[in-house]
Amino acid sequence: MPWTAPPVERRNEPLVADERAMLEGWLTWQRDTLLWKCAGLTGEQLALASVEPSNLTLLGLVRHMAEVERVWFRIRSAGQDVGPLFLTPDNDDADLTDGTPASAEADFAAFRRECDLADEAAAGLPLEHTFPSPRSGKPISLRWVYVHMIEEYARHNGHADLIRERIDGSTGD
Repeated sequence: MPWTAPPVERRNEPLVADERAMLEGWLTWQRDTLLWKCAGLTGEQLALASVEPSNLTLLGLVRHMAEVERVWFRIRSAGQDVGPLFLTPDNDDADLTDGTPASAEADFAAFRRECDLADEAAAGLPLEHTFPSPRSGKPISLRWVYVHMIEEYARHNGHADLIRERIDGSTGD
């Protein structure tokens, strides 16, 4: 029997909280939303580029966000010496393009693991913690990373809506 993406119960974002809890809550909700949009699909369906001419897939989005979690929280914010998760010297789009039906289960596990490791990396840092921008060298705060990640998920969750609807007609809220 082929692997299918498991059901996900989205955790609600807090309606009243301090800044850190609000940022963490919204990020968690966005992470859950991406997995929720994939729930019940097989590896074949997750790897299907269904919105022509784009080659974007739900699996590619999951892999991409795992890579982005690693880069922004672990490598840049916390300064951990870990390499890329999916990217290769020959393919800097491997996160988006190299997922296969056979890799789907492991890719979902990698996504969950990277989210947990990102949370651990950020837990000991204040929101005011900064690191140099890889492009400009100017300081970027952990607060900015949280806001950026929420925005990145929101944008890609919109993509996921379209891809999922083309696969099986399901629409999200």
